[in-house]
Amino acid sequence: MPNKKPGSVSVAESHILESLQDAVYEVPGVVPGARALSHFGEHALGWMGLSAAAAVLDKKRRREWIGVGVAAFGAHATSVVVKRIVRRRRPAYPYVRVGVATPSRLSFPSSHATSTTAFLVGAARVLGTPAPLLGVPVMMASRMVLGVHYPSDTVAGALIGAATAEAVTRFERKNA
Repeated sequence: MPNKKPGSVSVAESHILESLQDAVYEVPGVVPGARALSHFGEHALGWMGLSAAAAVLDKKRRREWIGVGVAAFGAHATSVVVKRIVRRRRPAYPYVRVGVATPSRLSFPSSHATSTTAFLVGAARVLGTPAPLLGVPVMMASRMVLGVHYPSDTVAGALIGAATAEAVTRFERKNA
């Protein structure tokens, strides 16, 4: 059960979710788009699939694309371990709409934000452009629009994902 004590961080963040949902939940395409991102990012499978496809299609950078997939998987695995340690419950307030089913009741950090950030940071490096990074806040916002993560869950997830991508890149360069 979330911390419902007045003045708690969880309650304050739940009102951010409420405000975000009030602003965009009924906008055509927002919830279906957020659900599509949710399904694509589940267990990092979409990101690992994209990495595998890029490794097959981009033979010159195959090793780098494999590293991007490893980072997405590693970030996801890290988030699962952290979730089990922290054990923060997902938002459960009558004013926060839940727009998608989740595989667990644990919230911190957002696994979708971790794997998405790891993939997109890695893709930005491989492609030599920051353009993929625009997807990071989109995934973060989608998790909040769907009411399954607090803002701090998504921020922590993005930080873990970026750190994982950096660690994989350093390892890859050191062992090239």
